[in-house]
Amino acid sequence: MPKVLIAGLGNIFLGDDGFGVEVARRLQQLDLPAWVTVADFGIRGVHLAFELLESDYETVIFLDATPRGDAPGTIYLIEPDTAVTGALVSGVVSNTAVVDGHGMTPDTVLALLGSMGGRPRRVLVVGCEPESVAEGIGLSPAVTGSIWEAVVLVLTTIEKMEP
Repeated sequence: MPKVLIAGLGNIFLGDDGFGVEVARRLQQLDLPAWVTVADFGIRGVHLAFELLESDYETVIFLDATPRGDAPGTIYLIEPDTAVTGALVSGVVSNTAVVDGHGMTPDTVLALLGSMGGRPRRVLVVGCEPESVAEGIGLSPAVTGSIWEAVVLVLTTIEKMEP
């Protein structure tokens, strides 16, 4: 049976950067298969790296604001190229580097994980094009309107993983 972690990421104090946290909150209200874990990691990227290191997840799905240049509210399903993912997780976070636990992006989390000897088997990102990541609490109308689309995308994605 697959083991999947769905990780909500983002800073709720930076507008649409709270997208991943809100999608995770909605998913936590649903009856999901026992092999799926949903967690709001918010800005706690170091905790996420340790969770990935200490558990044997076959797949991790990051939920995050992902600026790619499309219209605000556009939902993306990104499966990073395995060569790129491998480069990210084999990257080294220097002992002297300052790790900002409040601003770690998925690639930084994966690099930290790699420096600790871990590596996820499969990485997916369900992202949303933000309208604004300026200081302030609350999602823009465009991003708010895309929350359920993201939830359905996650549900469809995990449904395809069922044995």
